[in-house]
Amino acid sequence: MVKRILVLDDNQDILDIVHETLTYENFEVKSTGESVNVMPLVEDFSPDLVILDYRVAGQNGGELCQNIKAHPKFGNVPVIIFSAYISHESDLYAYGCDAIINKPFDLTELVEKVNNLIS
Repeated sequence: MVKRILVLDDNQDILDIVHETLTYENFEVKSTGESVNVMPLVEDFSPDLVILDYRVAGQNGGELCQNIKAHPKFGNVPVIIFSAYISHESDLYAYGCDAIINKPFDLTELVEKVNNLIS
């Protein structure tokens, strides 16, 4: 069965390249640039993994991660947080994420982390 990945980033270029890369790797990918769409999409799409940009308007990726981890149905879904703020890595893990990818990032690293968390 095809694994599903939900991606949040307010940078359309990043959304496009992540979407294209993960689709090429045979994942079903749904993307959004709006943090308010994340929880409704999690509930509708039932992703196997979620990738969240930390710095987005509205709720940040850490708060969204906490919401996903607190959800009775999706608490075990792995969450990766994208961040350009490398010095705050321990702060990001405090939100309960399973991995952090620092921006700018390597697409090989993205695919490896996704595969490690989703298999």
